Amino acid sequence: MSTKKKKDDMPAIKVSKPTSNVKLTTSKEEVSSNVLKAPQISIVTGKPYGPRIRRVGEQIEEQSSDDEPDSESDDESRFIKDEMNAEVPAEFWHMQKLIKYMKAGNQTATTVALCLLKDYELGSRVIQRSIYEMGGLEVLVNLLETKELKCQHGSLAVLLQISSALEMRRHLVDLGIVTPLIELLKHPARDIQVLTVETMANIAMMKKARKQIRMRGAVPFILDIMDVPDKVIQRKAKDLDENDKELLAVAIGCAKVLNSLSSSPKIKEELRKNGAVFLIARFLKSQITELIVPMMGAVQQCADLKVFRLAFENMEIIIDIVRHLENDDVKLKENCALAIFKCAVNKVTRDMVREAGGLDPLCKLVQDKEVYANKKLLAAVSGAIWKCAMSPENVSRFNQNNLVAALVPLLGENENEDVLANVVGALAECCKNPTNRDLLRTSEGLPKLIKLFSATYEPLLENLPLVIGECAQNELCMDVINDAKHQLDGVRLVWSLLKHSSDAVKRNASFALVPCIRYAKNSAEMVRAFVGGLELVVSLLESQDTQVLSAVCATIAEIATDPENLGILTDHDVVKKLADLVHTEDEKLRANLTLAIAFCCEWGQNNYEFGRLNAVAPLVNYLLSPNKEVLKGVCIAFCHLSKEPSNCITMRTCGVVKHVLRLVGSEDSEVQIAAATTIRHIRKLALTAEKFHYKEIHTLAETDYRK
Repeated sequence: MSTKKKKDDMPAIKVSKPTSNVKLTTSKEEVSSNVLKAPQISIVTGKPYGPRIRRVGEQIEEQSSDDEPDSESDDESRFIKDEMNAEVPAEFWHMQKLIKYMKAGNQTATTVALCLLKDYELGSRVIQRSIYEMGGLEVLVNLLETKELKCQHGSLAVLLQISSALEMRRHLVDLGIVTPLIELLKHPARDIQVLTVETMANIAMMKKARKQIRMRGAVPFILDIMDVPDKVIQRKAKDLDENDKELLAVAIGCAKVLNSLSSSPKIKEELRKNGAVFLIARFLKSQITELIVPMMGAVQQCADLKVFRLAFENMEIIIDIVRHLENDDVKLKENCALAIFKCAVNKVTRDMVREAGGLDPLCKLVQDKEVYANKKLLAAVSGAIWKCAMSPENVSRFNQNNLVAALVPLLGENENEDVLANVVGALAECCKNPTNRDLLRTSEGLPKLIKLFSATYEPLLENLPLVIGECAQNELCMDVINDAKHQLDGVRLVWSLLKHSSDAVKRNASFALVPCIRYAKNSAEMVRAFVGGLELVVSLLESQDTQVLSAVCATIAEIATDPENLGILTDHDVVKKLADLVHTEDEKLRANLTLAIAFCCEWGQNNYEFGRLNAVAPLVNYLLSPNKEVLKGVCIAFCHLSKEPSNCITMRTCGVVKHVLRLVGSEDSEVQIAAATTIRHIRKLALTAEKFHYKEIHTLAETDYRK
């Protein structure tokens, strides 16, 4: 009977969770427990491949601060336990021997072992884990530092496949793979360079690796080796000779590295300083999709920074982005749409997209039913449409493509949250055009929008009040929004957003309430019907956000047009809270605050209270503002405040008359009337005082004469 162990009797793989100090575990036939306690020396490299001691420099890197957010790749799920519990494949035991030969064999044995190892399914989690637990990763990393070309090539070929897994990337970074990879970038062999940059692109998905690459000054060198001649990148791959194809492969690998590195804000700054924009401008003129896709990925990530957005405009990179939007590659379309989404916050970019013919492809994509299945692409395209719609000229072009009707089907409650937020934002911009409000209503879009108020996604809740506020200016749309019969009750839902924790949501909801209150039927009764609604509005005047304060003041100015509602606001101490805001320097807040003060004067002693609380004199400084909205608001405020004699005295003492006289010549008829009325009130008080003073003097004189 043979003494050889059967496969079923072999020891099971140890799958315990690895610690930060990597523990090498393998079968008892290969090494003894005493060997495991100390680092082992590779015959090939002459270097230890056991538990690695971190250098002082690496400890400093660990302690250095980095403001880079965690990337999506860092949040991937850990190994799937079901796969680890699956039956061990027969090839595992063959691979175990290969690892043994890699550790203890000579150069030839190591090279052969690497070649054989590449033939295994290295993408399998079980195989990857077994390589790690048997100490194979340490050997592979150490082989990168040898002078043997075949060993380096074989090791890189294996590492390229292994590094596609998140957990393997983590272990490799802990083992110090970044340093040898940076050194291999200088290797004269092109095939080594290609494998190096491809592997580095995988490793750079880790935040820790990106930090090491940046701190070790590798970014300028990566840009240098990818700076290939124009003839390589501007011709088709099939037209290149072997040497140019190798240069192209290096450039493609470097583009992938930049795509991975560009998630770091500090590396983006490094790229800017080292002239990456000029490389981008050259590379995007290429016809080679494999090169453009990762480069466009770097572009859309760099577009987070304003300095890059301006550079893309100046270098006319926006035109190339629009051109590649019609490429057949799905990932390239997604990156192009994301780049437009981020860059189109600038009007110049929006105009460039329109002039380059980019609006029509965006409309075609959002109307393509096949795109609906790809939520990332749909979110990117809808986001680009949203930002482009901020220009009225672009909305006119969108209308020619029947965009509003095409966006309505995307308002389903089960749709992706990012898609919903972008679609609602686009509708809010499009509905600034009165024609589109009717289109949205006839397309049954309003009920779908109102149902979305039950969502919790903050960007979506920021945009929903905006589109409701625009549609509320249409009488028929307002009837749908506030249709209690069909349980839509849109105004109540908008009002409920005033309780949200986000300042942006509260601001947009407050602004949306202004047209809702103005155009709703029986709006005064509707407002009073909201239990605690008026108290909630007044309480927001204690916010620390000036934009929220500005929006709330606009809402209060609209509510205060009804005397009964104004009385309730007064009971909640609205006068004092408004008076406390008069020293603000914010122009938007000044414009809405003055209107709120003006309309709140029309109840009881409120007019006198504003004067008593010293809210009149600071308003005189508002008359020096170049902002027409501020001048209009303060002029209307003085018109109402001047009905109180004590306020007239304060206003005249502070020199209001000369400024109001100037505003009588305003082009705005409302400002003219308010200014003239203010002068009339002040002059009337002055005449009364003069008349009283004259009577008093005449009486005294007559008394003296009689004496």
